[in-house]
Amino acid sequence: MPVPKNAAHAPRELLRDDVYRRLRDSIVDGTFAPGEQLRDAELAEWLGVSRTPIREALLRLAQGGLVVAHPGRSTTVAGLDLRATRNAQSVVAAMHRLAVLEAVGQFTADDFARMRAANKRFAAALRKGDVDLALAADDELHAIPVAAAGNAAAASVLEQFTPLLRRVERLRFSSVTGRGSVALHDKLISLCESGMTQQAADVSWETWQTLEPLLDTAADDPHS
Repeated sequence: MPVPKNAAHAPRELLRDDVYRRLRDSIVDGTFAPGEQLRDAELAEWLGVSRTPIREALLRLAQGGLVVAHPGRSTTVAGLDLRATRNAQSVVAAMHRLAVLEAVGQFTADDFARMRAANKRFAAALRKGDVDLALAADDELHAIPVAAAGNAAAASVLEQFTPLLRRVERLRFSSVTGRGSVALHDKLISLCESGMTQQAADVSWETWQTLEPLLDTAADDPHS
């Protein structure tokens, strides 16, 4: 039979993703603190949605390590667990490295222009001490190689585990250590543009290793 033309399910998909992003970002930016209990009814009222997309979002967040579900009892915001964060860092670094390996040769001139523009916004945000803008620019820059690679599996893994690192990234970009990423970004762009695949992939991996010195501090933070 022909595929139905009814697109009634699209709004629900968009709603579900929006709810997930809102809750994810509220955990990452500290609106919901580690250990805080997340109640379906309260979240549904806050976002003006039913409990169904809330529960679906909490399940995704649990899979990514941002919340801890206690079946039959409650769901709470996860703390910054050292082991889980290191595991996420290894996976995210590897996926970005893979994306660059597959993206070199696929980039367009517009891709490089957008990466450079994102890095300029990133540097400006660091100078102003605007962590939110710095994170947004950094995410935009790294998303370009991922999109150019066209590897849906890598993109899916990154979507799941990158949010766990964003808390640590907030610490990095609020300190002088974040400034070193500007130079690494410039180097990454130049190598990609020159078609130096292996070197570019290595720099991409190196960029994500700059989180390493902060992992122990973040994990031991009593406010985490």
